[in-house]
Amino acid sequence: MMRSRFSGMIAIVAGLAMITPACPQDQNPSPTQNQPAQSSTFTLKVNSDLVLTNVVVRDKKTGQVVKGLTEKDFTVTEDGKPQHIASFDFENVDEAAALNEATINASAPNGVFGAKTGTATQEELRNHRLIVMFFDITSMQPDDLDRAQDAARNYVNKQMHPADLVAVVSLDATLSLDQDFTASKDLLLKAVNSYSGTQGAGYGLGATSTSNQVEDASSFTPDESEYNDINTDRELFAIEDISKSLGYLNEKKSLLYFSGGIQRDGIENQASLHAAVNASVRANVAIYSVDARGLQAISPLGDATTGNLRGANSFNGAALQNNLDSNFNTQEVMATLSSDTGGKAFFDSNDFSPAFDRIQHDTSAYYVIGYHSTDLRRDGRYRRLSIKIDRGDVKLEYRPGYYAPADYQHATKDERERQLEEELASDLPATDMAVYMQALYFRTGDNRFFVPISLVVPGSQIPFVKGGDRDKATIDIIGQVRDTNGRDIGDVRDTIKLAVDQSQQVRQKNVQYTTGFSLPVGKYHVKFVVRENETGRMGSFETDLTVPDLKKVPLRMSSVVLASQRMPASKKQQDSPLVRDGEQLVPNLPHVFRQDQHMYLLYEVYDPAHATGAKAVDAAAPGATAPAPKPDKNAPPPVRVMTSIEFLSGSAKAFETPLVQATQLNEPTRDAVAFQFDVPLDSLKPGTYICQINIIDDAGGTFTFPRTAVLIRPAPSAAPAPAASGAGGK
Repeated sequence: MMRSRFSGMIAIVAGLAMITPACPQDQNPSPTQNQPAQSSTFTLKVNSDLVLTNVVVRDKKTGQVVKGLTEKDFTVTEDGKPQHIASFDFENVDEAAALNEATINASAPNGVFGAKTGTATQEELRNHRLIVMFFDITSMQPDDLDRAQDAARNYVNKQMHPADLVAVVSLDATLSLDQDFTASKDLLLKAVNSYSGTQGAGYGLGATSTSNQVEDASSFTPDESEYNDINTDRELFAIEDISKSLGYLNEKKSLLYFSGGIQRDGIENQASLHAAVNASVRANVAIYSVDARGLQAISPLGDATTGNLRGANSFNGAALQNNLDSNFNTQEVMATLSSDTGGKAFFDSNDFSPAFDRIQHDTSAYYVIGYHSTDLRRDGRYRRLSIKIDRGDVKLEYRPGYYAPADYQHATKDERERQLEEELASDLPATDMAVYMQALYFRTGDNRFFVPISLVVPGSQIPFVKGGDRDKATIDIIGQVRDTNGRDIGDVRDTIKLAVDQSQQVRQKNVQYTTGFSLPVGKYHVKFVVRENETGRMGSFETDLTVPDLKKVPLRMSSVVLASQRMPASKKQQDSPLVRDGEQLVPNLPHVFRQDQHMYLLYEVYDPAHATGAKAVDAAAPGATAPAPKPDKNAPPPVRVMTSIEFLSGSAKAFETPLVQATQLNEPTRDAVAFQFDVPLDSLKPGTYICQINIIDDAGGTFTFPRTAVLIRPAPSAAPAPAASGAGGK
């Protein structure tokens, strides 16, 4: 997989006045914005985070649920501060009404799971238990999966109550909803039986290591922590996705999580773990973790999956202690998920039926209390709940607390990075900031192209902070190029620190970032996400990109670069075709210029035909001809490519540069003739023009006339116009 990428460059450019449409003959992909059109409609955003918690009130003597209480009987405090109860409900499975199975079955496109407009209404789901059986196949060995399936079948056949609505979800190569909520035992058994033991971690993706033994220094143990981190993130992301899909239902949901253990390396995966817990708490999902490995006998020598142990560790207890620590670590995340969401973890037992009993016990009858926190800070901190009633003969069961929502300023570094990655993977565009993009192409070798990509963000949308005599800001950029099969071909991750003079009036200009990829001929999908790091607002741009096969066109040429600015190029950027004489052109995305600026044009012609049979003319004897001098055998035959630039206003020619002729290759490594033009614009009147590039390969008898629209705006002050200049290969 090719991941070649050229170093990025940042520039402050003129204000983005408009986006001009490309003419049909334009060879430059014109930038377009994939944001919704702005309208004058006023939108009011209201933040109304409702904290939901379930409370089971039991009689201390009998253990029976106490019914008939009202919201006036409860006192709720958060971190010691009283809260006003905004919503109150009592769920009782004894009062569950029969549910129309036609509304939630395996083939229903609008079932309960994640379908806010589903035919199963909130009232129909009232007083039912909502249980999700989640099989984490990536973490389980075949024997573990068999035990989990046996437990699920036993529950469906023997323990399932009429009020139970059960869904089945699995994580293997992807997260899959194998059965939406249903009371049909046949449908549930069909989903549970569909898993094969060969899908376990020993055969599939991302096996979790559970036997990281300590050996003598003479022995080598591969470090699998990075693989475990990746696998743990996938599992935690899956739990988060499941919870978000159920967030629109106020009823308590129980997630029965069958796993072969989750390995966490220190503080790694902390952001993913918090995100999973937060999503579950907000969706009122309690996680009941079940270690599918069952009762384990920890041997100091390890199990059959480990190699022979060398040294004295098997005799001094170090190996046994390490195996015990490793087993504990794989259960620690599962225990955290359960305790922080109000569920319970079940470890070291071959009988999984108590997990189902506990779910039914906890959800048979309970009160659902909701309130809007008086603490409006979005700091992401843990807040402790206290719920009391004025009776001494009862005991209360409820979640002890929750993590508050976190805004961007209070997010950790890992959480901020995860936000970018989630936005990059999202199917929906981020529209808080406007982002414009342009992609060009230059041939660098046989069937290989350099594709420079430029992003523009209006400076008015970046909140610069004053720092002395400078305005400062930081933006994060993440991007990805995928082929038609969805494979990652190249990626970008940059953090750009901006520090500009206040006199530059950057708020009236734009911030432009340019990078590039080395790609073969083909079709690709490109997506970039830009975030400013003061408020965390993000914008995205994605588009399909085609790198053309120039072998199929008569005259082969690159994109035409139009620029109004040049910047010194770094050493890393010297290989870029945009760099000429130590300076890199900054592409002008909207093709909007001012009269006091210069328009710099750059393009290349590849594989020009060589002139043959030409005769030289003796200027001293009019009408006479003379044989051409003998050619140098070591010199390549001459080429003859002619080009000029025209500006058309309507059907009239407003300006044309002198004709430039190239008679030899000036980029021999790419078999190309590169042309540059420096066109002062102060002789042109303000207005819209068609910029036409005339290219004729006289020796080959081919030609092309690509066009693009440009806008020239008035200059602050007029100045004499120097002559336009053009050159081939400077």
